[in-house]
Amino acid sequence: MLGIRFIKISVVYFVVGVCIGLAMSITHSYTLTPVHVHINLLGWTAMTLAGILYHLFPQIAATKLAKTHFWLHNISLPLMMAGLAFVVNGNTAIVPLVAAGGTVLVLAIILFALNILMNLKPQKT
Repeated sequence: MLGIRFIKISVVYFVVGVCIGLAMSITHSYTLTPVHVHINLLGWTAMTLAGILYHLFPQIAATKLAKTHFWLHNISLPLMMAGLAFVVNGNTAIVPLVAAGGTVLVLAIILFALNILMNLKPQKT
């Protein structure tokens, strides 16, 4: 079930990232390129791949590490991206929000990596 949740929310990030890309193309203003790229990579791609792994290997999805990864990823990424949108538009007072969101996101990804390394084992046939 967690794998499916990751995949479903990753599609939301994909739609947001593509819409930002379309808006930039229409307006010929590419200021939000870093937001577009990070949402597509960390929201769409990374979360889809995590979701596929969690779906294929339910034993790693059943861990507290997986659930913590899900929540930290989905709290920190929107905060970081909203902050980054303000920063690239000149509001440098928001830099701490971007730094905090980025730090929590890195922690989420480290938890994902630890979960894979510790709990993904060959299935017995």
